[in-house]
Amino acid sequence: MELSVEISLYPLAQQEYEEQIWDFIKRIRQYPDIRIKTNGMSSQVFGEYHQVMNCLTLEMERVYQEIGKAVFVCKYIMGDRSHIDE
Repeated sequence: MELSVEISLYPLAQQEYEEQIWDFIKRIRQYPDIRIKTNGMSSQVFGEYHQVMNCLTLEMERVYQEIGKAVFVCKYIMGDRSHIDE
């Protein structure tokens, strides 16, 4: 089953928040079976359900371990929405 996730990361009380967001995106790009698109407001992550969820679980935990307080805003929809124009 395919899954599409729109995700935004908001590090709290961090001076270099843009770098932390880009680090998160770059780590997700290293997963070979996960596709990611980005824009100025969010990222969209696509792939097989369990692979996407495992990736996000690991990378979100890493954000909390490395920078502490952060907010993630996520929307999940079944299916591969990567081909839908914005």
